[in-house]
Amino acid sequence: MASFEDNDSGMESQETSQSGPKDFSPDKKPQIEADYEDEPDETLGERLWGLTEMFPESVRNASSTATNLTQSGVKNLYNFSRSALWIVFSTSIILFAPVIFEVERAQMEEMQRTQQKQMLLGPNTAVSGGITPMMPSMPR
Repeated sequence: MASFEDNDSGMESQETSQSGPKDFSPDKKPQIEADYEDEPDETLGERLWGLTEMFPESVRNASSTATNLTQSGVKNLYNFSRSALWIVFSTSIILFAPVIFEVERAQMEEMQRTQQKQMLLGPNTAVSGGITPMMPSMPR
C-alpha cells in the first residue's frame, strides 16, 4: 500500500508542475461580460415586449384574444358561483328553517310531557313509560 500512496503523491506533484500556474486574477473579466457592459440594462417588461416582435401579428393577436377571453371567463365564473351560492344557501335556510323549528318544538313538548308524568306519578314511571296495569295471577 505504501508504494501505491507514494505513486499517487508523485502524480499530483507532476500534474501541478506540468500545468503551470493558473491565472485567476480578479482584475481580468471574461470576454462575454466586457461586450455587454456598453448596453443599458433592460427591465423584464422591455425584454418581453422585444420578444413579441419575433412572432407574427396573427400569433400576437390570437394570444391576446385568448388571454382576454380567459380573464373574462374567470371573472364571469366567479360572479356566477357567488350568485349561485347565495341562492342555494338562502333558499335552503328559508325551506329548512321551519322544519328545524317544528322538530325542536315537538321535542320540547315530548320533554315537557315526560317531566309532567315524572312529577305526578314518580321517577320510575318516566323511565318505564307510564303505569302498567297489573294482571291478576291465575291459579294453577
